[in-house]
Amino acid sequence: MATIATAAASHEAIKLLFATSDDAALVDIGLELAPAFFIRIAPDSTSLFQSLAEHTPEIVVIDLDTIVPDETDVFTYIESVRTAAPQILCLAISRTPLRNARQRTKKAGGDEFLLAPVDFPELREYLLEEGARHRERLKTNQLRGEIARKNSFCEMIGGSEAMQRVYEILRRVASSNSTVMLRGESGTGKELAARAIVSLSPRCNRPIISVNCAALPETLMESELFGHEKGSFTGAHAAHPGQIELADGGTLFLDEIGSLSLPLQSKLLRVLQEKVVQRIGGKSPRKIDFRLIAATNDNLDQMVKAGQFREDLYYRICVIPVFLPPLRERTGDVPLLLDHYLRMYCTAGDLPQKYFSPEALQVLETSTWPGNVRELENLAQRLALMVDGELIEVQHLPEKVIYENTANHDEILVPAGGLDLDDELARIEVAYLMAALRRAGTKNGAAALLQIPKEKMKYLCRKYQIGLEG
Repeated sequence: MATIATAAASHEAIKLLFATSDDAALVDIGLELAPAFFIRIAPDSTSLFQSLAEHTPEIVVIDLDTIVPDETDVFTYIESVRTAAPQILCLAISRTPLRNARQRTKKAGGDEFLLAPVDFPELREYLLEEGARHRERLKTNQLRGEIARKNSFCEMIGGSEAMQRVYEILRRVASSNSTVMLRGESGTGKELAARAIVSLSPRCNRPIISVNCAALPETLMESELFGHEKGSFTGAHAAHPGQIELADGGTLFLDEIGSLSLPLQSKLLRVLQEKVVQRIGGKSPRKIDFRLIAATNDNLDQMVKAGQFREDLYYRICVIPVFLPPLRERTGDVPLLLDHYLRMYCTAGDLPQKYFSPEALQVLETSTWPGNVRELENLAQRLALMVDGELIEVQHLPEKVIYENTANHDEILVPAGGLDLDDELARIEVAYLMAALRRAGTKNGAAALLQIPKEKMKYLCRKYQIGLEG
């Protein structure tokens, strides 16, 4: 068992686990570290791992020379400590000048490598400073996790009112077997919404078959959806079950359903009405049980009127319509999504965590995002890879995004219908004059605030018929 060396008086003291069997080091630990930390000593490897499990220290310092078992690679050992305590601040000490020790320690999951002999007063200050930073990082990550949990739903990210309404609808429809039609612009997350429904449904452990109806030409799409028997057409060398058949017992997600030709729409309608599917070249239909979730960014209502989509199929698949809002209508979601994707791609690429400057974030928040969440995710991935430092600033953003932001401000300043510049300048001038007069209380004082001559102030007041003596 790990033994308590001493304890700092304050309950806020950082919990430090020092793993060493060096008696000489215990003296320095007691003199220099004990007043500042709540300390436990682990005299061997078994005690180290036991203390990690039972006492959840915030920092561990490992004397590699006295703790690591014989024939064990020290960097492999550091990896095992990191695995046992993923959130701990881990420092390694050795009297042996190991090759590339610092880099290899960090690659193994440690935070720092120190070459002995150690200056314990300097170690105390280092541990206090890094321990405080580590605590702050953990609090930030905890807060970020709470925000993410509050503003996410089955891998969908967003805390806006628009998305909260979507989450509630998805919760309600998930438990039923009703057909759902997901509508929204490209990149709004329709497939994620479909998977959210499935994950909360009684069919969650059954197959989910996803088909992009726009991905293949009609001849191939028919075989893809309904399957075929051997010899049913040239090249059909073996029987092939269709995606509808593979979805038996589970869920079929048809993305871009508006792309199906009218003949395929007729065949799909028969499947939905009769609950059977017949392969191309097949002699008998097969019973089928699946839940259909469809998605489209087309205006199916107009397609029905134009004769491009069967009206009877339209009413069959639009039992429960769900609209996925575009990103420009999801107030407050852009920072949440950017943070999520930036952390995801930095972690996946083993890159330092990056952050957006307030100015860059403001530009991104005011962008229209025609490609919606998919466009934003692609940008976050690109910035994670291409920006060298930790801070992503306005100059790192694509020119298209910066130009669009400038254009938006230009439209606010100069509307499409134009404006009377003289009237606009006069309105601005009056606003400044009135504000200065209210603050100063006199024309002379207002002139001083606006850094103009008193005579000009009086002239402007006469010009705009603003009355205030003095």
